[in-house]
This record gives sequence, structure tokens and C-alpha cells, in this order.
Amino acid sequence: MSILADSGQPRMTDAVIVILAVLVSVILVFIVTDSTLVTVTFTGGLAVLGVGGAAILRRISPQKHAAAELIDWSVTLEAMQQDDRAVVITDRCGRMVCANALYESWFGSNYTPPYLPIADERQEELARLARIAWRDGADGGLVISADKGEWQVEAQRAGRGDEYLVWRFVSTAKDDPVAVISARLNDSFGEMMSYAGIELAVVDTEGFIQAVSPGFARRACGGNAASLIGRDFVSLLRTDERDRIYYSREGREGSPQTLVQVPLFDPADSSVDPVKAPSLMLMLDSGVGLGGWGGGNTGQAPQLESLLEHLPLGLALTDRDGHFLFANPAFHRAAGIEKMDLPLYPSDLVIQEDKAAISDAVRRYGQGVVNSGDMAIRLRSQPDEPVSLRLAGIRGLGEPAVLLSLADTTVENRLRRQVAQATKMQAVGQLAGGVAHDFNNVLTAIIGYCDLMLLRHIPGDSDYDDIQQIKANSNRAASLTRQLLAFSRQQTLQPEVLQLPDVISEVSQLLKRLLGAKITLETHHDRDLGPVRADPRQLEQVIINLAVNARDAIQSRDGGSEHGTGTLSFSTRCVSAADIRRMRSDIIPIGDYTVLIAEDTGGGIPAEYLPKIFEPFFTTKELGKGTGLGLSTVYGIVKQSGGFIFVDNFTSKDGRSQGARFSIYLPVYRGESGGEVLASGPEVEPTSSWSGGGRILLVEDEDMVRAVAERSLTRQGYTVVSAEDGDQGLELVRSDGPFDLVVSDVVMPTMDGPAMAREIRKIASDLPVLFMSGYAEEQLRREIKIDGMYFIPKPFSVKQIAAKVTQILRSSHNQAD
Repeated sequence: MSILADSGQPRMTDAVIVILAVLVSVILVFIVTDSTLVTVTFTGGLAVLGVGGAAILRRISPQKHAAAELIDWSVTLEAMQQDDRAVVITDRCGRMVCANALYESWFGSNYTPPYLPIADERQEELARLARIAWRDGADGGLVISADKGEWQVEAQRAGRGDEYLVWRFVSTAKDDPVAVISARLNDSFGEMMSYAGIELAVVDTEGFIQAVSPGFARRACGGNAASLIGRDFVSLLRTDERDRIYYSREGREGSPQTLVQVPLFDPADSSVDPVKAPSLMLMLDSGVGLGGWGGGNTGQAPQLESLLEHLPLGLALTDRDGHFLFANPAFHRAAGIEKMDLPLYPSDLVIQEDKAAISDAVRRYGQGVVNSGDMAIRLRSQPDEPVSLRLAGIRGLGEPAVLLSLADTTVENRLRRQVAQATKMQAVGQLAGGVAHDFNNVLTAIIGYCDLMLLRHIPGDSDYDDIQQIKANSNRAASLTRQLLAFSRQQTLQPEVLQLPDVISEVSQLLKRLLGAKITLETHHDRDLGPVRADPRQLEQVIINLAVNARDAIQSRDGGSEHGTGTLSFSTRCVSAADIRRMRSDIIPIGDYTVLIAEDTGGGIPAEYLPKIFEPFFTTKELGKGTGLGLSTVYGIVKQSGGFIFVDNFTSKDGRSQGARFSIYLPVYRGESGGEVLASGPEVEPTSSWSGGGRILLVEDEDMVRAVAERSLTRQGYTVVSAEDGDQGLELVRSDGPFDLVVSDVVMPTMDGPAMAREIRKIASDLPVLFMSGYAEEQLRREIKIDGMYFIPKPFSVKQIAAKVTQILRSSHNQAD
């Protein structure tokens, strides 16, 4: 290590320049002034300034020189200490400032670039490299050689004033693999390999040992590694009649070994003969690794297969040519094949477009290169779901092979599809609910004005029939919005306790007309069916939609003919909690259910359509022949009624017919106390002192709906005060009260209906509130917990809102009495 520095002596040329400048100045003053006195005075002033400046410089110069002499290069020197490269710093005069230890070991401390102990022409190249570095800042790429080795040199200008040149020398000599591996065998690497059942030895071209791992020495001679240096490698081994290899010291009690010879040479060096190179000998115990089928070790493959059979990860092995050697059950499940149907090549598992890619990958990894990688493939069993296949090349355990790893993603894919389906249904349901709500406001106005116009016309009038047609089409539009709200589970239900056979019986005549004469309708019912609580009109809609779907499927099976023949059967079954428990379903909670089953002989549903069958707007019919809302409406009604619906394909017991089966599970209704409760007859309303009339606050932000409701209630004799939003309605209660009833919309700008109702209750605690909305009543009641709250769904007619208001006011007066 060297540290050198210059002393920073002042240069003579600076003093000469100063003296010449002073003389020129004196001469110029004399020429300009032509006065000796002025010239002498100027010269004296310069002399005084010179003497003062010299005194100051004499005081500063020692400090500056001392600072220069105190430059500490020790930190730089420590940073330069590297094991893989020599570093030296020189100044502009080519003098060495400092150098690390590796530089001194290679070149000595007496040699400074470019004057190194190398050939003269190389010194000239180093000098040229230095000139380029001083000029451009850096240069490199030069290779020099000497007796001690060969190096690649680069130089870089550095320093605060670019006053130094940093030289770096990197050795290009290649490590001797024999020396490197021999050194590693004696450290922890050798012990680690012995722990894994692999012993190592380095043998020269004559067959004599140069180095061994500690485990090899213990098994071969019971001593240390040093005692085996120079011994004949073959003399430590023996073979039996089946050519299996053993350690001589262990005899027949030892385990058979697989011997792998690895020539230690650089494949890129064509001058080296691999046959004449030293070798690394690997001794592997039987049962180690995944290569038991090679090297005569026939007993290892069954052990390997037995191990892989129980692993949950799908694993398979192929030879270097891509032939399957083995695949565990998890691989069969992940690939979607039976255990006895393992194909010859991995490419037989994938679709046509992926065959070339997987064949090329298996061939590449089968060349013996020990590496691994992943690729995305599409299996023939599930072409729409890409899966990840991991490939790993295996070498050294017999013939080169390829390990294939394929995870069974069946459950994951099914859950992902279910989450995507639920998310899509929720998003579309929210969109449909919002559209239906706005559409219901329009329909409320149309139907209301039709009712008001019909009050001024009588049957036979020229306008009466036209108004009736407008109202009929509006009601059809209202049924469409109910379908939209059905699959979004936001429709208003009016549940009753009923028996499913009664509902089927009510619509049986309608079903026969819908199905036609060629399709047979059959019904079968179990005994002792439990009652269910549902909206009978919505259940009728479910049955009708299933019947229409079955009719279309039967006709489609017969080529689209309207005269297709087939059978549709509706049956009801009683399913107890014990039956549900035996089903081990993760979807249906344990309990008693009444099941409605619809089976048709339409040929079934394609497997790829089953996960999408309940999606809104999904249809298999031709363009213009289906809206895709039928089964999605069924799904929404069943889920909103607290039930579950499933679809699958079936084949009859005699094998003559096949079709689709829809199973609807509705929970048995036990009533509040647990006993069965059936629908009772209409209650007799007690007499009331209320004789009609009253003040009503109407709050609605839609002008057309507010106008219809106001005219309808005014015609019934009520005093109606209208408000456009919740803020205005609350102010009217404060300033223009009291009121007998508040009729309000739910969704309004600024203050909505529920917020307004809560504020009104602070003023009039007993004032009833009637909410108008197109959303489901159950949903609103869960979100709005207010006593004395009533509900009327949109769209409503003039007669319906008048009747609802009359009912509420009569009930309020009865409670007051």
C-alpha cells in the first residue's frame, strides 16, 4: 500500500509575470503624465502594496502548504481495498498517490502506470489510454498481460479539480474448476451434500483422488479426507453380480450407489479434451432424488411413485423425449383426465393452439439444462380457463428428465366464477333498480292521468277505448319494471302463508294454453308438505317463466318446430333437515324445506351455459326472440323469498329421455311461535268515528307524480298541501300544521323522505307517514326504522292511493279512539 503527495511549491513563472506587469505599468504612467514626480509617487505606492501583499502571503502560505501536506488519503485507501480488482491513483505528473494491496501484490509499489513490467508496446497503449482519460474523462477496455496474469484496464479522471487519474485492473484469468471445487469440498458445502446422501470426490486423469468431501472419507475409509489424497478411487469401491456399486468398506450391508461422473473443464474451451480432464465423482445413495429409473437402480422408481402419490400438488415426469413416465392422482385431477387415460405426451393434454409451445418447452428442458420456468396453457378439459404449468429440468439422477407441476384449480376457478357472477348480478341489479325507479315515476303519472280522464268518459265514448289502451300498455310496462326489480331483488312482495300445490293448481289452465297440445303437463305432489311464506303472484310468475323456458327448449330440440312433442312435469317434495344434513351442502342452511321441481324433456342445457343460465340478458335464442330476463327473474324472486334454486341436466331411469331440471328450495314457514300458521280469513275492521276528510302533506320532487297524487286525493275530499322536497315539507309542518298524514317520496334531493320523517316526528310524534317508492318494501323497512310508517309501491292508480290513504286515516283514528 502506498500514499504519496506533492508539496505544492510556488512556481517561478508567476513571480516573473508580476515583475513585468509592474514595469509596464510604471512606463505607461510616465508616458501618459510626462511627470517624474507622478511616476516616482506611483512606483512608491506599488512598492508599498507589494511589501504588504508579500507579508500577507508569507502568513497565509505556510497555512496553505500545511493544509496541502495534511491531505488524508487513508479513507480513500480503505475504500479502494477490493479482492477482485487492483486500484491505483496518479496525479498529473504521473506520480503515484496511493494504491491498494492487490495492486502492490500484482505489480509492486515501484511501478506506476503506464510504466508497468509489461511489453513496451503495451506501455505505449497504456500511455495513450491515459491521454484519452485526461482529455475525455474516462477510457477502458484495454487488455494487458504479464508473467503473473492478464488484466483488463480502465482509467478515469477524478478529483475536485480533475487533478488525479484512477486506474482499475481486473484479472481476466479464469478460475481453475479443480481448485475451486476441491476447496469447497472441505467446507460446509461438503457436509451439506453428505447430509443429503451425496458424497463427492475430485479424481485426476490417472484415477487418483485429489480431494474428497468429509462424508466420502468417513464412508470409504473411516478416516479424514487428508488420508485419501493420492489413493486410487476405484480401489475404494466394489460391484456385485448385478453391477451395482458399493463402498468396499461397507460391504453388502451398505446401500447401493449411483455413480455420476462430471468432467471438470470449460465447454467453451475447444482446446481441452473432456476425456483427459479431471472429474468430479458423485456417489448417490439409492432413493435419493427423482432419477431412480436410470443407472440400473430399479428399486428407486416404486419408492418415488409411492411418495408422489400422496402429494396434493399435481406432479408428473417425462423423459428427455417428452414421453410421460409417471403422474400422480393430483395431476390427473388438475388435467381433467381419468387415471387410466394418461396420454403419451404432455401436448395431448392441451388445446391445438398450445401443442407446439408445450412440446418445445418439454424438449428444451429435457436437454439436461438444470433450470425451471412457468408457462400458461389451456387444457382440453377447460379450454376457457388458462392454467399455469411449471417445468423443471432434472439432471444427474439417471437420464435427463422433466418434472411437470400442475395445480388443481377446479375449486378456485369455480369460486372465481361464482364471485364474478355475484358481482355482475349485483351491478346489473343496481342499474336495473335505478332505471326501474325512474321509469315507475313516469308510469305513475301516465296511469294516474288515464284514471282521471276515465272519470270524465263513459264506456262507448270515442276516447274511452283509446284511454283504456294507453292504460293497458302502461300496465304492461309496469310489469316489465317488476321483472327488472325481480332479478335485482328490489321488487315489492306481498307474502302470504300458502301451499305450493295450490299455486300450481291456480296456473295449471294457463300453463296448458302456453304449452300447447303437443306438450304434456304433469304434476306430482308429496304428502304432508310444509307451508311456505311467499308472494303467490310472484310464485305464479316463477312457474310461468319455467314453463315458457321448457316449451322453447322442447321446440328447439325438434328443430324449432312449434309442434314439438315432450313433457313438462312440476312436482313438490318434502325435504327434512336430516336430508339437508346428508346432502352436505355449503349453500343451503340446515332446516325443513318444500321443494318445487320442474323437469322437461327438451334435451338439456349445454355444460358451458350452466354457469350463465341465470345471468340477466343471457339467452340462447335467436336475435329478437328472447330478452334473457325470464330465468334471471325467477332467480331474483326465489332469492328474495328466502329460497334457493339449482339447475342441472338429467336422464330418465329408462334412458329414453333427457332434459333440464330446476329445483327450488323454499323454507317451511313455522310462524312466530314455531307452530304452523296458515293464512286466515279477512279481519273484520272495527267501526270508527272517522267520517272522512283531513289535511294531507304531499312531498314529491317529480312534478308529474305530485300533480297526479294531489288531484287524486283532492277528488276524495282531502285538503292537500304540496311540497317539492324534504326541506320544504319540514317547514310546512312547522308553519302550517297540524296535518293528519304525510305522503312522501323516499329519494329526493337535499333532504330525502326518511330524514324528513325523523325531523317531523320531533314536532308531531304520532303523525303517520306513507312512503311512495319503486323499491322493495322489505328493503326500505330494513333501512328506515320508523314507527307508524306505511308504504305504497309505484306505479299506483288513482283508486289505489285513495284507498291506501283512507285505510291509514281510519286506522289512525281507531287507535286514537
